[in-house]
Amino acid sequence: MKNKRAILVMAVAILFGFAAVVFASRWLLKQPGSGRILVAATDVNLGQRLTPEMFKLAEWPADSVPKGAFTDPQKLGGRVLKTNLLMGEPVSEAKLAPAGTLGGLSALITEGKRAITVRVNDVIGVAGFALPGNYVDIIVSTQKDVPPGADARQQNISKIVLERILVLAVAQEVNRDETKPKVVNAVTLEVTPEQAEKLDLARSVGTLSLALRNQVDPQSASTEGATKLTLLPEAPPPAPRKPAPKPAPVVRPAPVVVKVAAPVRRDCVSVLNGLRASQECF
Repeated sequence: MKNKRAILVMAVAILFGFAAVVFASRWLLKQPGSGRILVAATDVNLGQRLTPEMFKLAEWPADSVPKGAFTDPQKLGGRVLKTNLLMGEPVSEAKLAPAGTLGGLSALITEGKRAITVRVNDVIGVAGFALPGNYVDIIVSTQKDVPPGADARQQNISKIVLERILVLAVAQEVNRDETKPKVVNAVTLEVTPEQAEKLDLARSVGTLSLALRNQVDPQSASTEGATKLTLLPEAPPPAPRKPAPKPAPVVRPAPVVVKVAAPVRRDCVSVLNGLRASQECF
């Protein structure tokens, strides 16, 4: 009896085990497979010409293979990167400059735009924080023409002339390492042909400054520029004082003339009465 019960338990266990294997195999069959694509064997900087030795094949989930990924390292020979690649990161057509592009800065310039370099110092260059990949505004400080007789303080002006300009390189470096500020003496900017003309004129008529801006802030700054008059406005003139009212003239009463009547002349006679003497007037 006991043997039969043990055999029954074992049979049920085997049945459940077989069912688990069947369900697991079906689940694995439904999962997407994996493929082998090229990834960077080491860190590769933008603008660098590629060689097959810079990449290796790695397993990658089939459902997340990047569009335009490569499987043949020979197809990458001579191509140029337009963005940085970290070790283990897959390379795709979207990260490469057009075929035939020479290496260096020219590979990073967007079609239809130009690269122009301006001289900066530690202050103009935002203390070294204007790095490749950042956006800056260009401010020019110059003197504008004013009509004769106008306030001379309106002549000096500082004005934002270009906004959201991409920094392509600082000095001779195009590496976008945003963790290491570097003070340099030149910054290369990506501009349109019209912006290149404005920038060249601005640096010839005044001094330039860079204003670092937020990477994702597209809002335009509509300003009229700052002059000495707007920087140091005059205080309003004091209100004119009203003249103090004149005091009313004091009216003094006319002096009262008291006329004293002239004394009436009288005739007097001395009278002796015994020892007493008196005077009688009439």
